[in-house]
Amino acid sequence: MATVLKAEKRNDFKGSTLTQIRTSGEIPAVVYGYQVESTPIKVNSIEFIKTIRETGRNGIISLDFEGSKQNVVLSDFQKDHLKDEVTHIDFLAVNMNSEIDADVRIELNGEAAGVKDGGVLQQPLHQVSVTAKPNDIPESIQVDIANLQVGEVVTIGDIRSQYNVQINEEDERTIASILAPRQEEEISSGEEQEPGQPDNEEGRETEASEESDTKE
Repeated sequence: MATVLKAEKRNDFKGSTLTQIRTSGEIPAVVYGYQVESTPIKVNSIEFIKTIRETGRNGIISLDFEGSKQNVVLSDFQKDHLKDEVTHIDFLAVNMNSEIDADVRIELNGEAAGVKDGGVLQQPLHQVSVTAKPNDIPESIQVDIANLQVGEVVTIGDIRSQYNVQINEEDERTIASILAPRQEEEISSGEEQEPGQPDNEEGRETEASEESDTKE
């Protein structure tokens, strides 16, 4: 059963009014999609945070406004990172029997064997787009890397069969890989350096995902 979140319709769209809404502990929002005309609303910020913690980023929310309830998902949101506050929300009304697209984060599980041997873990892919019915969208894509050795990679093709959703990425797309350890630079004060690569980097390296403030 979907978690219920109450909402109220907004009629005043002035900037000063939006500020008052946020100051009063509410968040301006809009709901649109299946059988719903684009409607400006507002929700209680504390209740919204509690709802997302309960349902997850891609969970189904029963939005209660104007005397009726509509199944929605969190489509997008903006955040003021300085204040650590959500400033606007987009809710997408959904048909539970129709597939939708959603972004799902990737979580790596386990400590890779190759890292224990001194290799460097790289994760070029931090989220994927999936297509599925709203109730079938996973909160995250779990990838076990415990047995990943130096020189090995795990790709979309390796994990596709583990999920009953359409993953909208090519099989060859790399999720994570283990690079060979780099030779440490030997430095002797006042003496010439020994031959070798001047890099001294070990451990975990990741490429930051290009996520908007809305995909958190």
